[in-house]
Parts: sequence; structure tokens; C-alpha cells
Amino acid sequence: MLAAERRRAILRALDDSGGAVRVADLATRLGVSEMTVRRDLDAMDAEQQLRKVHGGAVSRHHRGEEPGASVKAAQQRAEKAAIADLAATTVADGVTIALSAGTTTTELARRLRRRPSITVVTNSLSVFDVLTGRTADMADDDAEGPTVYLCGGTRTPSDALVGPVADTAIASFRVDATYVGVHGIDPDAGLTSPNIAEAHTNRALIRIGAKLIVLADHTKYGEVGTNVFADLRQVDTLITDDGLADADRATLAGSVGTVMTAEVTRRR
Repeated sequence: MLAAERRRAILRALDDSGGAVRVADLATRLGVSEMTVRRDLDAMDAEQQLRKVHGGAVSRHHRGEEPGASVKAAQQRAEKAAIADLAATTVADGVTIALSAGTTTTELARRLRRRPSITVVTNSLSVFDVLTGRTADMADDDAEGPTVYLCGGTRTPSDALVGPVADTAIASFRVDATYVGVHGIDPDAGLTSPNIAEAHTNRALIRIGAKLIVLADHTKYGEVGTNVFADLRQVDTLITDDGLADADRATLAGSVGTVMTAEVTRRR
């Protein structure tokens, strides 16, 4: 069993057990040594996927809670960068797209900063800032970027603007494609979020798009948030990374239109 598969199994065990697991039990369940389990828990604690305690681990977040944007930004950086690189190749000149809030969609926005021919509709303060702000390495002739429309609304921990104001503003647009990040992607539950208002606004973003493109690193597989906002059959393209197990990729490929896999150059 690969490290990525073990760590997904550990997260599932946390969920099954109500948020606490023992090293000895995990070793038996996974068929590996306790030292291997401890190394996995050390790595997962460093990525804030769980909290290591004496003799085992506990969940950092309950299903209905949402970690802040700064916490999520520190997780799976290499995977998110690779996914964003690949996603950027799917954005043609002259198109209008919608970008949801999320750390992976913000990475995509960084790759679109110098694309003045495109138009972006977003409910993300972070995406808006990346697409419209200037950085120290920009020359004067680099100032022009995409045309960007930011909806209003109430701010969430992930820097999303949500609620009826956001939904009404979003509904006035039509876009060629909607790009969304997810809290979780699951064969049965579909695409989920821990925030009910954000899930509702994600539905609004999906409705205005001619197609739906999902950006999800391998750790999102099997994660289920409280609120479902789309069925897998609605997904035209899923862009993930090569940490996703072949069996899991095959399962998703049977439900979504196309699965694109980004190769990660740096993996521990």
C-alpha cells in the first residue's frame, strides 16, 4: 500500500471511529508496522490533516467545520501547483470563466494574471486580489490582466463571498466554464463543502457555466463535507494529481466526463 493510500485510510478510520484512532489499531487495520503508522501520523500532523496525540491521533476538524484559508494554503502545495499548471492549459484565449473560492483555484488565478483576453467571474476575495493586484516583479506593461467581476456577499473562513447577494450577482452571468475547488469528492456523496452557504453559492457558479471543471488534489478523495453541491455526473473534467490511487482514479473516471492527472515534481 502506497503512503497516499495509507493516509486516506487513516482519515477514513478517524471518521469511522468518531474522530480518534490508536496507532496499534491502525497498524493492524493497514497491515503495516506501528513505526510506519507513526511516520504517517507525523507527516499528516505537519500538513494539519489531523492532530497526533500520545498513542494515536484525533481529528483537527469536524465534518461541519471549515479550516481557514491560511491553514488550507499550507497543505499539499506541490499538488495544488501542479494541478493549477495543468488547469491553466485548459483556459483558451477569449473565454469567460468562473472561479470559485479555494486555495487551488487561487493557484490557477496566479497563472492567469497575465491573460488580458479572458474574463473571470468570482466569489473569491483571494482570486480577485491575485488577478487584479500588482506584484513587485511586474513591469509597467504587465499591469493589464483579465477583466474580473467580483460578487458581493458575506465572507466565509475560506475568503469566499456567499449568500443571497452573491447568488443574485452570479446569476446575471453566463460563462464558458466554471472551475471549482472542493472540500471533498466522493463516489457516493459527490462534491461537498462544510459550509452550507458556500455550497449554495457554488451551485450558483455551476449553473452559469457551460461546463464544470473540478480541481481536487488526491487528499480530497473520500472526504465528505456536510453539504453536497454537485453530483459527479455533472463534472465534465476532473483535474487531480498523481497521488490518487489507480483504483480511485478508475472509480472517478466511471462517473465524470474526463480525468486529467497532473504530475507532481516534488513528493515526499
